Amino acid sequence: MKQHFTMFAAYNAWANQRVYEAAGALTKEEFARDVGAFFKSMRGTLNHLLVTDRIWLKRFTGEGEAPSALDTILYIDFAKLRVAREAEDRRLADWIGSLTEKQMAGRFTYMTVTDMRTISQRLAPALAHLFNHQTHHRGQAHSILTGLGKDAPSLDLIYFQRTEEGRAFA
Repeated sequence: MKQHFTMFAAYNAWANQRVYEAAGALTKEEFARDVGAFFKSMRGTLNHLLVTDRIWLKRFTGEGEAPSALDTILYIDFAKLRVAREAEDRRLADWIGSLTEKQMAGRFTYMTVTDMRTISQRLAPALAHLFNHQTHHRGQAHSILTGLGKDAPSLDLIYFQRTEEGRAFA
């Protein structure tokens, strides 16, 4: 399991970098424009992904900031959001790198954000959710880019596995 989640942490950072490169070409108005996405805009979507990663890493590690609302806008400024995203991707990869197989098979307990319930579950399925959630919302970011008439990057896992970094996981 550790290699599996190490791959997804590396892929996650790679895919986020590609989305942020494309989003960096947007004007401030385009970045903030409500295009009808679930979190309205590219700004809302990318902030949501950072928010949820912080929430999950706080649950997993007991450390870091954990916003109390899923639609929190942590950063209006794209450059600051990008720096924070890169730091969170490193934090996630480092934490996964520190885990043992036994820890990955273990359980953890946390409080939900939306309805304040206590949940206990195995770590590995929660990690699968975290990475699947990222992929889901990156798909929305991809759609936002396309809707704005911009080039959207290919984000398939196989493309990552064909890179120098990703080849180790292919």
